[in-house]
Amino acid sequence: MSTEDQSAPRSLAEALRARDDASLAALLRARPDLITPVPTDLTQLATRAGTRASVVRALERLDRFVLQTAEALAVAGDPATREELFGLMAGDAGDPAVLAALPAALAALREQALVWGADDRLRLVRTARELLAPSPQHPSPTGLGPSVREATAGMSPGRVQEIVATLGLPSTHDSVSAVGALTALFTHRRKMAALLAGAPAESLEVLERLVWGPPYGQVTADPAARLRWLLDRALLLPTAPGTVVLPREVALHLRKGRAHRAPEPVPPAVEPLAVHAPQVVDATAAGQAYTALATVEELLKDWDEGGPGVLRAGGISVRDLKRTAVALDVAEPVAAFWVELAYAAGLLASDGEADERYAATPEYDEWVERPPAERWARLAEAWLAATRTSGVVGGRDIKERALSALGPGLDRSAAPEVRHRVLTLLAGLSEGGAPDAEAVLARLRWERPLRGAQGAAPGTAGSHGPQTASGTPGPHTTTGFSGAAQAAAQGDEDLRSRLARWTLAEAERLGVTGRGALSAHGRVLLGAPAAVRTARVAVDAAPAGPGDKLPAHHRPAGVVVAPLSPPEQAAAAAAAARLLAPLLPEPLDHVLLQADLTAVAPGPLRRPLADVLSVLADVESKGGATVYRFTPGSVRRALDAGRSASDLHAFLAEHSRTPVPQPLTYLIDDVARRHGHLRVGAASAYVRCDDETILNEILADKRAAGLRLRRLAPTVLAAQADPATLLDGLRAMGFAPAAESAEGDVLITRALAHRTPPRTAPEPVPDGPPVPDGTLLTAAIRAVRAGDAAATAPRRAAEDAAPLAPGELPRTSSAETLATVQAAVLTGGALWIGYVNAEGSASQRVIAPVRVEGGFVTAYDHTADEVRTYPLHRITGVAELADD
Repeated sequence: MSTEDQSAPRSLAEALRARDDASLAALLRARPDLITPVPTDLTQLATRAGTRASVVRALERLDRFVLQTAEALAVAGDPATREELFGLMAGDAGDPAVLAALPAALAALREQALVWGADDRLRLVRTARELLAPSPQHPSPTGLGPSVREATAGMSPGRVQEIVATLGLPSTHDSVSAVGALTALFTHRRKMAALLAGAPAESLEVLERLVWGPPYGQVTADPAARLRWLLDRALLLPTAPGTVVLPREVALHLRKGRAHRAPEPVPPAVEPLAVHAPQVVDATAAGQAYTALATVEELLKDWDEGGPGVLRAGGISVRDLKRTAVALDVAEPVAAFWVELAYAAGLLASDGEADERYAATPEYDEWVERPPAERWARLAEAWLAATRTSGVVGGRDIKERALSALGPGLDRSAAPEVRHRVLTLLAGLSEGGAPDAEAVLARLRWERPLRGAQGAAPGTAGSHGPQTASGTPGPHTTTGFSGAAQAAAQGDEDLRSRLARWTLAEAERLGVTGRGALSAHGRVLLGAPAAVRTARVAVDAAPAGPGDKLPAHHRPAGVVVAPLSPPEQAAAAAAAARLLAPLLPEPLDHVLLQADLTAVAPGPLRRPLADVLSVLADVESKGGATVYRFTPGSVRRALDAGRSASDLHAFLAEHSRTPVPQPLTYLIDDVARRHGHLRVGAASAYVRCDDETILNEILADKRAAGLRLRRLAPTVLAAQADPATLLDGLRAMGFAPAAESAEGDVLITRALAHRTPPRTAPEPVPDGPPVPDGTLLTAAIRAVRAGDAAATAPRRAAEDAAPLAPGELPRTSSAETLATVQAAVLTGGALWIGYVNAEGSASQRVIAPVRVEGGFVTAYDHTADEVRTYPLHRITGVAELADD
């Protein structure tokens, strides 16, 4: 055995053991599920990296070209050489673009521990090979079938010898040699070309139908001559009664060595569909941002007295969502977005009472007093991180239950990642550039092909219907995974496409983008520096081996922005708010009163003016200018809130740039003159009035029958209805009653503001374990290294001791343990010990004893990299380490 063979890793654990700390950190960062919990040693890390769940998750996060490289390794030999892999990917002609991108793809597979071994012995992790290699249950995404050796495994030796004779090959004494001769023929380009040159044209047509997959076909019990010619020469091999398959080696010859019909080493470009002036983009986005703030405020004002009731299963009903959409003058899906955004920002929650309803939280009162730019930043930050997805409202869950706004089942853990990636692609365009949505979706599908049915590469078996040898539809389909894994992957991709579309629409609606292009404040919110709007920052990829550098054409184009941590995101949101603030319109302190009992607000109003005007008048229309209309009901509402007629006259005169129209003055005076002439209180309820004729008029009115009034005194009527119902009934009859307290004073009914108890915003549902930070990675790698050192440290075995099985703890008597530890204290040597903690968990450790006293040993623990004290009675046994 050569020195190189002796140094080559024999397992994934050995390959990981040869890595440096930076490489291990890159692995754990790319596959964070491997660190939860922290493995005890590198053997356990390798075992965990080969589990099905972890491998499926890793494969789902590969881009299309790296995945194609893994698929090619799955159909190559085990182990495969680098030259064999490059031939399968680049073909006999050697596609230069593919060859240039392959080192980076192979380095990515190595980094994620999906491939290990030297260049002349590349091995795909066994679980990945099982998922990607061809089989009748889940054929390969390459469209290739089984090898000649696999396809002939159940064939009779006599039949194999007949095929060998038909092909003119020397006869052999066993089937293994015969199959080897067939394989050698089919992999020899010149001999295969000569064999196919003599094939009938009809037979070649059959091969052409199967060459790119699916490779399975159906034949009758008495095949046609064109099929018989292929069967006699093993160019088609039977796999089951009536079913044949095109051997992998034959297909590769017909494909000129390519495993894939169309390798995609370069990601689809995302180019601007239109380019707008940056000032126009920022101004448009700022206008949308202000509209977003106004919409959220209007929503929560509409729910000030208590919003819709909470359904038994959670959320609001379809009817309540329709009412909200009408109140906001938007479509129902848009209304669902605003409701969910307010909920994600912590401004909206359920009140938790017996008659549970949704209402604003105390946080809303603080939020509404902040400057507009800061309020927008709060909404945008919540939107970026939210996993609750309003776009699925109205759909059905897996149990066919309707999904309602604010209800359960709306979390989609991939949403933050997709939002961040879509905005990052926008950040990579030229300043003011707006992309085509389909180009963005194509790029996302290239980056995560296994996340769904749309992910099959063009030209692979996943994009073709099943073919048969006779040209009729066959029973076999080709997919990447099988069973539940494939079904889940298909659903995820479909969701990712929808999430991307929703992101583009929601970013525009929220003011992160303007006219489809990322705004300056949107760029800062994302974490991209505003000063490099037109720059294209390349990714600096660390080489995985000599010459394995990421080619420029394989690097993602555009500004590369890593996801921000919560503190960094808060800082970015604050910076975006400072950039947005000058673009937002300055609130006005005046309106324009008109003779038709309307007031025009030519822009946003300051809060005190807006609050009073919203009580005194009704909003008639919105837009660049808001039109308010004064009505008897709205004026009475202001009087009920404690305002007097003189207060209203003074308020209008102070805040109007035009003279107060006479009709508005008359309206206020007329309503005020009648307001409070009637008094309503609680008996059940009563009405009192000094003018008996008015009470007589009420009793005579048929519309008062439902109030069940009766006279208690000349100036007092009693009612069976409650005070609120009585007030509404009298007002519907054209009267203007005022409520009074139990003491007889006029009850000022200010606008109600129902609030929930303090609530926290909903926590996003993570998409798997979080990416570990540097501190955790350093500690985890140190612990794994120390545990591996303890597990692999050479031990000095006692002469009469039996060898220990892997993972078995050493066993010594108490006296032997004490004597060995005391000797180690004197000599300064290290020991390998078995230890069982108070919870009963056993572990192996390497310690250097310092002192022994009182039944405890104090030692430097190499595994934990610190000094610890261990009770002697919990040490199962000790063993000295070998001198080397």
